[in-house]
Amino acid sequence: MKKNMIWYFMVIIMLMIKDLFTNLAIVVSLLFLYSHIFSASPLKKDSTFMRKVLLGVVGGLFSNILMQYSIRIDTTIVDLRHIPIILLAFFGGTLPAVIGMVLVIIGRLVIGVNASAYASVILMVLITIFSTFISKQRMSKKNKAILMLTFSNIIFTFVIIYLLSDVSLLVKLVPLYWIISYLAGFLSFYILDFIRKSQFLLEKYKSESTTDGLTGLNNVRKFDEVFNSLIKELNKSIQSLSLLYIDIDFFKKINDTYGHSEGDLVLKRLGTLLTEATRSFDVVSRNGGEEFTVLLPDTSVVRAKDIAEHIRKTVESTEFSLSGGGVIKVTVSVGVASYIDTTENPGMLIEDADKALYAAKKTGRNKVCCHNAIN
Repeated sequence: MKKNMIWYFMVIIMLMIKDLFTNLAIVVSLLFLYSHIFSASPLKKDSTFMRKVLLGVVGGLFSNILMQYSIRIDTTIVDLRHIPIILLAFFGGTLPAVIGMVLVIIGRLVIGVNASAYASVILMVLITIFSTFISKQRMSKKNKAILMLTFSNIIFTFVIIYLLSDVSLLVKLVPLYWIISYLAGFLSFYILDFIRKSQFLLEKYKSESTTDGLTGLNNVRKFDEVFNSLIKELNKSIQSLSLLYIDIDFFKKINDTYGHSEGDLVLKRLGTLLTEATRSFDVVSRNGGEEFTVLLPDTSVVRAKDIAEHIRKTVESTEFSLSGGGVIKVTVSVGVASYIDTTENPGMLIEDADKALYAAKKTGRNKVCCHNAIN
């Protein structure tokens, strides 16, 4: 008889381990799914109201999925439904955690209305209240996670002791639950933190691959990408394309006289001026050194020359502040080329604009030259 009881409890423990590890595997899978779907806008304390509502619903649904793989002991079900709620409170604060909690409570009551269900409601309410409280405290993320998980395990222990009278089963279930709960919780925090950092670095590298680090403008790689894309759109969605090639006059002298750090300030300020002097759909890039370009979709050569002249006058009239407190004056030369007005082959726009820029610098600088005027 004693031997049969031992085997009985061993089977129960093995089933508990299987079900709890199934919960753990589901938690990890759902976290990766969430991170993939919402990678562009993960849950934060400052997320929009609708974003918090949406992710609160998602977290509540995740918890309900976990309840479908519970350990069933009489009318009591044991699972890791609290993990998504803790994560919602940790990353999003009160609103998403409360929404997730409400959905968990509804899901549990749908399964069955009994003493275990009422105890589950109390359990989830207490975990949600405590987790949202801890999420607002000034302490390390690690300590917050430890406190949230420990509190949830303590509350679970009291609830399960109330619901189950079999002491021998409790002695085996409670320690096992604590271990799996801690493992699932810490693994969840680690996965989300790791994925968020990886996504941040990926977005940073993507941005740096197409953005000039000094001015924040498009770099030459992005310029080439946009230029080729606009050429493909010619005669489809756009009818013309103009290009301004801009170069700072005597920039080497600025670096030699004031130093490269001051030269960088001039480049940054010019980048701002170019953005302000052009239209929202124009493409401003720094192509290297002191050379800048502006792609002007659906712009005739007449309009392109007007924009170029406006840029030249704006730069000429602007005082460029130095870090030491002084100011200097800067001028630019601009070359203009336009499909179809000056250039029949759109692939030659860069070369024709560069030729026009060369003519502007050769004939006195601080001026605008158009390609068709130098042929």
